[in-house]
Amino acid sequence: MQDNMQGPQERRMTNVFERYLTIWVALCIVAGIVLGKLAPGLAKTLDGMAIFVNGAPVVSIPIAICLFFMMYPIMVKIDFASVIKAGGSGKPVWLTLFINWCVKPFTMYGIALLFLGVLFRGLIGAEATDLVKMPFGLDLPVGAAHGAGRVVLHEGVKMLQIPLWRSYFAGCILLGIAPCTAMVLVWGYLARGNDGLTLIMVAINSLTMLLLYGVLGGFLLGVGKLPVPWQALLLSILIYVALPLVCGYFSRKWIIQAKGERWFVEKFLHVLTPITIIALLTTLVLLFSFKGDVIVSNPLTILWIAIPLFIQTMLIFWLGYGLAWLLKLSYRDAAPAAMIGASNHFEVAIATATMLFGLSSGAALATVVGVLIEVPVMLWLVRICTSTEHWFADKRS
Repeated sequence: MQDNMQGPQERRMTNVFERYLTIWVALCIVAGIVLGKLAPGLAKTLDGMAIFVNGAPVVSIPIAICLFFMMYPIMVKIDFASVIKAGGSGKPVWLTLFINWCVKPFTMYGIALLFLGVLFRGLIGAEATDLVKMPFGLDLPVGAAHGAGRVVLHEGVKMLQIPLWRSYFAGCILLGIAPCTAMVLVWGYLARGNDGLTLIMVAINSLTMLLLYGVLGGFLLGVGKLPVPWQALLLSILIYVALPLVCGYFSRKWIIQAKGERWFVEKFLHVLTPITIIALLTTLVLLFSFKGDVIVSNPLTILWIAIPLFIQTMLIFWLGYGLAWLLKLSYRDAAPAAMIGASNHFEVAIATATMLFGLSSGAALATVVGVLIEVPVMLWLVRICTSTEHWFADKRS
């Protein structure tokens, strides 16, 4: 298949931002936390700039803008004729669906339960509790039991008091049932994967989330019927995927018609090259300026949550990568097929945790930890992919 997006040799991390991206990520995390501490009013103002659904902030406008500029340079590189051809490759699509919906939610459940509910329970605090929102539509008297929790009155509001480790556990589950639909385009691109096929898989997973997110969430959380924020999911897909996709498609078409494909590749794309990385780093600064105080106040807790999330990420990646090899996929199909399951749609997970359990809940904190480890771990997996490309040399299309 012809790759009109950029040749493999042009995807190497050649500039200072790309070569030392992990260091830049760490610096941006620190900068975000410092910004949140020194200028909490600014962080609060930016965090308040959001699209609200049913009174809950669903989409942060500053982060949405950053994500657009992170995604557009990738979308505009895609030759949509190649997307149609990529859609004919059934194996990688079925592989990613199998990993994301038949395996990943249940391995996340088991790994999080083992570490948070057994191995780290004493370190977290066997008797420690967390106050979370009452499940939507539930009106129980104070003192009544509900699942593993009990209804209490907190500052005049009925809350559900549950073991703290269970709250972290809930956040991990919400991450486990949210396969990535935005950042994986960045990881697939950096890994020199098949961008057209990645886009197909992202679109299919986005639609599948609408059908299975609430079903799996309600079943695995064990809190009754999960009130899935359908509007939040739809808005996330429209803003993080559809908007840059449409803009990329039409601007590519118009620019090539007006200036020619050579000018488009040599001039226009060259200007866009650093924009994705800069937008990614800016997004991290914003995210951690919003949530940095929570990270600083719970440093060891962050570690306890990060360990099962890291193990889950590595397990899913190697499972997908290994199955791709067994299925004799080309490297360009295998890399994104493995990484789309390994990464998470943390925006949806954070929004859902906040709506279900509250912004200050352990569940919301766990989803933020997902953001904390996502970028460095996925960058590591990108390097693993590019260094093992020769494993697939005889299968490359």
